[in-house]
Amino acid sequence: MQRGVTGVPAAGSPTVRRRELGALLRALRTGKGWTAEQVAARLLVSSSKVSRLETGQRGASARDIRDLCDLYQVDGEQRQRLMELASEGKQRAWWQPLGLPYSTYVGLEAEAASISDYGLGIMPGLLQTPDYARAVVRAAVPRWVPEVVEQRVEGRMARQRLLFSERVPHFEAVVDESVLHRVVGSRAIMRAQLERLLELSDLPGVTLRVIPYAAGALPAGNNKFIILRFALPTVSDVVFIEGLTGDLYLEDPDDVEVYNTTFRTLIHLAASPDTTREIIAAMIVSYGAQLS
Repeated sequence: MQRGVTGVPAAGSPTVRRRELGALLRALRTGKGWTAEQVAARLLVSSSKVSRLETGQRGASARDIRDLCDLYQVDGEQRQRLMELASEGKQRAWWQPLGLPYSTYVGLEAEAASISDYGLGIMPGLLQTPDYARAVVRAAVPRWVPEVVEQRVEGRMARQRLLFSERVPHFEAVVDESVLHRVVGSRAIMRAQLERLLELSDLPGVTLRVIPYAAGALPAGNNKFIILRFALPTVSDVVFIEGLTGDLYLEDPDDVEVYNTTFRTLIHLAASPDTTREIIAAMIVSYGAQLS
């Protein structure tokens, strides 16, 4: 188990359970040939409620499932499965007490089968040291009091237990070389951060690549995106894009494929994992020389 990460259960994600339930409900509705508005009219609820249930943005109550199963004429094991998903979707997740602004993302990340992370500005959150994360959080929102900063850092460190869990996702990160040179916090913090990168890159589920400056112009127009893929066929892949005023989640297959193609291009531009380790090791020596 990773040092400094405690109290995080290895249970499934309520966020993913809601999405799985929503996909099944949507399939039942479309199988009947009905629109969300028609279902809403039959149940005497708003069409937005039906939509939010089907996208997993809203948890379903036992009554919601009962009414929908009656409407769709669902019985037996299928009805029981829908009831179970609704119950699991309402369970309290470990990250909820932390009040993280990106809780939807954490809920998806917690059960992803693979995570493809591209960053132009900072280290991937799953690979950050506490000191590096603290410096990033302080820079992002300078007005936050120390207690809130530590809460955000705690959440970031807790997420890293994914890399040490029984159900390890395949985590593939591509970072620009500038990320290694940008001094976040201090040179001592950067040296420790790069040492941590080497340590984590040895894990069987982690692949790290650096794009050298010599690679030239990059195909990605935004500084950061993450592709989350799931083992469940009923849960669609998601591209997460973090914004200054709000986050974006792309699920349309065509949009996701654009980002998949871009990520593959970035991998082609990046150094191999072994060469990446050599680049990082050289930067560690450089930071060490600057500290002596």
